[in-house]
Amino acid sequence: MSGKRRIGILTAGGDSPGLNAAIRGVGKTAIGRGWELIGFRDGITGLAADRHVQLDGRALSGILTIGGTILGTSRDKVHRMEVDGEVRDMIPTVIENFEKNRLDGLILIGGGGTAKNAKRLHDAGLNVLTLPKTIDNDIHGTDTSFGFATATEIATEAIDRLHSTAHSHHRIILTEVMGHRAGWLTLGAGIAGGADVILIPEIPYTVERVAEAIRERMARGSSFSVVAVAEGARDTTDTADYEAAQLLVKAAKTPEAKGAAKTHLAHVEDMQREHTFTLARELEAATGLEARVTILGYVQRGGTPCAADRLLGTRIGAAAVELIDAGEWGHMVAARGDATEPVPLKDVAGKVKLVPLDHEWIAAARKVGTSLGD
Repeated sequence: MSGKRRIGILTAGGDSPGLNAAIRGVGKTAIGRGWELIGFRDGITGLAADRHVQLDGRALSGILTIGGTILGTSRDKVHRMEVDGEVRDMIPTVIENFEKNRLDGLILIGGGGTAKNAKRLHDAGLNVLTLPKTIDNDIHGTDTSFGFATATEIATEAIDRLHSTAHSHHRIILTEVMGHRAGWLTLGAGIAGGADVILIPEIPYTVERVAEAIRERMARGSSFSVVAVAEGARDTTDTADYEAAQLLVKAAKTPEAKGAAKTHLAHVEDMQREHTFTLARELEAATGLEARVTILGYVQRGGTPCAADRLLGTRIGAAAVELIDAGEWGHMVAARGDATEPVPLKDVAGKVKLVPLDHEWIAAARKVGTSLGD
């Protein structure tokens, strides 16, 4: 299916290292075939408002090493977008803009929420593809996502640096790493940074088991400990409360009941949001050591993408153009080892890739004596 094409592209969800590499990978490959590429600003918001810019060779020049996204981003849901103070289904408007701009297809770069938006647009009849982006590495159907490698390096370096402070002051240093639902980032950085304890959402912890691991280190002559904590990690009690709230949402039969259940779930999440500080106080009481908390936050998503993310974004972007040329729409371009593979959006949207309890990273952490709090 050769011939000149006109393709739209946007970035959605949280910013991530490697987004510009992916835009460039798509753009340079497409332009090399004589195609046109237009970028929609600020994600789904700009798509609905038809705010776009021509992406030619000059626009793509020099962006490979730049963090963030030159197009901007947003977290809007295409079927429930607030416009002028009113929540609207903007899918019909997006279809109008798609046709008005004479697009042959649209590439959405993002994570789980973007996959849902893309599936809605595909179900409405539009030609769409997605590229997997998130520092959390929790997108179902792909080995990895660009942004993850850079964020892991940043978190690892932070843990490395905190070791010296923990050692010098004989303290427990708790490093909170991003990851609400999946623990890939905390687990990877924790192992690479030599954390003594790693706490992830997939493995509920008890304070006593964490304290026991620290006391055992003290008995061996180590007067400090470094704890890597995922922001979504929970102790066994909080996990039970959170799972019960989730079940209420799933069991709700009416819009009113579902709304009330979601409000309750949000309340539970808010109550648990300061869990790292709570854990620090509890560990001080249980071990007699001072405990300090460092929250890495958005620093993990910023800055120059590492070589691995530049490479991944480039090759996945280039592969997307190959799929377009073959007329394969309604897919995510997944990483498969050193290759890529199209995965249907219906197999991606609404699913989360969690850390399996039998994963080799977990096994390796346990073998080298790292406590996982269980």
